[in-house]
Amino acid sequence: MKTPFFIKNLSLLFALLILSFCMLSCTRCSEPPKEPVSDSYKKKLISSREGRVLYDEYSRTNNAILTKYRNGEPDSRWYWFSVEDMEGYIQYVKETAKKQKLKNPGIRIYMGKYPINHPKSKMAKPEYAGYQTIFLVPTAQNLKKDSTTAMSRTMRSTDENTNVTDMQYLNMTNLAPPPKVSTAGMQ
Repeated sequence: MKTPFFIKNLSLLFALLILSFCMLSCTRCSEPPKEPVSDSYKKKLISSREGRVLYDEYSRTNNAILTKYRNGEPDSRWYWFSVEDMEGYIQYVKETAKKQKLKNPGIRIYMGKYPINHPKSKMAKPEYAGYQTIFLVPTAQNLKKDSTTAMSRTMRSTDENTNVTDMQYLNMTNLAPPPKVSTAGMQ
């Protein structure tokens, strides 16, 4: 007895449907492709010699003024975040900016100083009270013009990217309490 043409095609269609379902299921299980990392940073790299020029110029000028103001005691000279902390913070900024539909997210680096009575839980080490620090602030392009933020005028930007005040900033960096000689070598 011959199998009707309709039954053969139905079996073939059913088999294709099951195969398609299996392939789609496997595709969804795989990790989504990662965004390519831009190599635009390569144009901004400097050599250790160029870094030394910047360090020495800071030592000769700005740090000399700070040291004089601090009665001969130099201020902190460098700040350190782990690569893991930086990657995590960058991912936080990217994901939050994407959720908020912000364009051209970035990170601005600000100089700051811990007040002598700064809460110990808000510093990497309590002995950093009174030293300068840096903190990172997320930025984005085309934010709403909102003048109700409590940010000081010096933190408002006039360039195309503005601070995103409803994202968390990053601080709690390890810093180098300075050696007694403000012109100590960059290590």
